[in-house]
Amino acid sequence: MVLISKILFFTSHHGFYTVILLFLFFGLLFYATKKALFLIPIIPLAILNGICGQFLNAWFLNTYGVESTAIITSDVETNSTLNESYIHDYEAIVKKQNGKYTTTFFSTTTAAIYPIRNSIRIPSQKDLPVKYIPGYEKNIVILYDQSKEGKILLENEKLAPVNSARIKYEADRTNKEFIMEYISALEDYTDSYDDESSRLKIEELRKELKQLK
Repeated sequence: MVLISKILFFTSHHGFYTVILLFLFFGLLFYATKKALFLIPIIPLAILNGICGQFLNAWFLNTYGVESTAIITSDVETNSTLNESYIHDYEAIVKKQNGKYTTTFFSTTTAAIYPIRNSIRIPSQKDLPVKYIPGYEKNIVILYDQSKEGKILLENEKLAPVNSARIKYEADRTNKEFIMEYISALEDYTDSYDDESSRLKIEELRKELKQLK
């Protein structure tokens, strides 16, 4: 596992050098065998690593890693941009299983973040929930949904259909369909968050629904 983690860290953080190594490896195979077939995988593998390297690393570390925390010690905004936002270079220290810390680095474009999404979100909090393979703590995946920002985002996503249903209900309190939609949204929310006021609202809406029948 440590060797795989080292390889994935290198390929996801050093894309340019990975391409050079691919050229050298398959070039040597071509030189030794004189078979041009060995030159074909170079470009596809280089492109695949550029697109999926971070995602593969994130999946691997989340699946096989152990949980810990990391503290960001440096956050430097670069002149380069990605999707019209400036790329940041980070330095951090990672807490090992023995309680001591080791250093690591990542950037907006190389950070492994789980769950895997199209957007790149690095929490602004200094202490980050992470996972790593013991023995190579430098390679970390940031557990976004376990961060403060991630938890707030998840709750807001759950509240969005509740707020939508509430607006419909308040516009027409006699519409059975709107009441049922509001109840359903609140039930879905309370399945994830133990909110007493939401549970009381569900009971109130059920009574209103019965009276309409």
